[in-house]
Amino acid sequence: MEPKDFLKNFDKRMKCVGRYAVLCGNSFDKKTWKEYGIETKDEQMNMLFTLLLYIMEYSLKEEDCTIDDIALFLEDISFEYYNRKISFDKSRDFARFMVEEVLGNAGNSMYFKVFRYETKSYGEVNIRYIDNKVVYQDGGVKRTSYFLTEEGYNMVLATMEMENNLKLTVHEMLFKLHLEKADYNKAVEDIKNVFGQLRKQSQKIQEAVHAVKRNALSYSIEEYRQLVEENISTVVETREKFNMHREFIEEKIKEFEEKEMNAQDFTAKEKENLNSLRVIGRYLTGTLDEHQKILGQHFDLKKLYDYELENYSNMTMVQRFPFRSGIYDKILKDAALLINADRILNPLFIGQTDKIFNPEKMLEFQKKLKKSEVTEEETQLDFDANAYNLEREQKHRERMKKYEDSVRVLMYELSERREMDLKDLSTQLSMESREKLIPTAQIFREIIIEFLTAGEIHLHALRKEQEGYLMDTSEGFVLNEMLLTVTEEAALKKINTIYIEPCEEVPPVYFKDVKDEQGNIKNIKCSNVKFKCEEGQ
Repeated sequence: MEPKDFLKNFDKRMKCVGRYAVLCGNSFDKKTWKEYGIETKDEQMNMLFTLLLYIMEYSLKEEDCTIDDIALFLEDISFEYYNRKISFDKSRDFARFMVEEVLGNAGNSMYFKVFRYETKSYGEVNIRYIDNKVVYQDGGVKRTSYFLTEEGYNMVLATMEMENNLKLTVHEMLFKLHLEKADYNKAVEDIKNVFGQLRKQSQKIQEAVHAVKRNALSYSIEEYRQLVEENISTVVETREKFNMHREFIEEKIKEFEEKEMNAQDFTAKEKENLNSLRVIGRYLTGTLDEHQKILGQHFDLKKLYDYELENYSNMTMVQRFPFRSGIYDKILKDAALLINADRILNPLFIGQTDKIFNPEKMLEFQKKLKKSEVTEEETQLDFDANAYNLEREQKHRERMKKYEDSVRVLMYELSERREMDLKDLSTQLSMESREKLIPTAQIFREIIIEFLTAGEIHLHALRKEQEGYLMDTSEGFVLNEMLLTVTEEAALKKINTIYIEPCEEVPPVYFKDVKDEQGNIKNIKCSNVKFKCEEGQ
């Protein structure tokens, strides 16, 4: 039977569906809604998500959100927006109904059955939208304060496609919240989300660069303003925050490591927290690097956009036409037209004219050379642009070859072993293979980060995508493109799926005598990473 990759992680998808299904089930069966003037299911959902957004606002600010607070809010919006005047006491009853009966299911656990295709069985997932805690307000008055759970956050945030800058801000707030509560496991997921958002932002800027290069006028001023002016402020602001977070994490790691020296007092929970902190530290470093990359991309885009618009006036008389409909489709209908293809394509391949000797130079006045002008210490500077470009291209090809050799070693070792980690490679590789695996510490780091970011790589799907589309080759290192190139080799073509995950509870891995970009020899320490592959067609 053909593997059904599209059903992978189906249970996770259905958990997202379950959040809404359980909420609707809890709400639609209740007749109490009519007591508060709410007659339809549409009205029910609008009120519930209004309430959830209110609770989220207070949760993010870490402020108390009691029944009385909710009652005042419901009383206010009922009158101002829905033209329903209800008393404070009735608003309080309304608040208790929505919070306790609908969102809390009267204190009973809520479950949703999801089907797991990997095990061919159903499983139950717990759904919980809100939680509560006891707080003491002015005068020592005891109150119950409500806040969103992770499920609640995920459901509310999924109701609207937020801009990247807003997503980044929300994830940073959640990250800070979990750090303060010493919930480091959840903080790990938050910083991974932050890193992912920054990667998306970087990709978005790169796409904007390509769009501007193709046609600057097709890229609207509003798109440019939003990307360059609005998002840049968020990136700068969050960078400062994450710098402070990194300092905090480094202090915490040092504190835990000092405590670890006394093994008797170091609990299993503390060990787990230390591992989580180390993961957070690594991602924070990657996040700050990504911040710096994005800032550079922003300025490059701004410079390019200004340049393209400035020079566009010189091209106003150029007639443009769609290549597909104007040429490609016509040739498909009548192949005889190919006889004229050289007229269209020749201008695209005109190279620079070769330099030739000008005979008039022989007749020009030649100054006599002085002895002082010719010395053994003179240095000749070559300003040949062609030679410079050739040299730069050669260096680029050599660097990309290093990326390719490193990925190839990883894939051959993975193909033979099926499952391995970096520790295995550090002790079992030959010196020649290890030099190819780690040409420089920087290149090796970039490759491993790209693998970790991907998590799962389905080569079969990538090959299908490649067959269906004509894709431009990227100038820099792109992991998917490199994997497609390397796995074309017969011995690696059987690899179908690659799984990558960090080994968070094991000691770090050491590689000795590794070169950096400047050629200096260093010993490097890195976190262990596990690789696993599945074969198939």
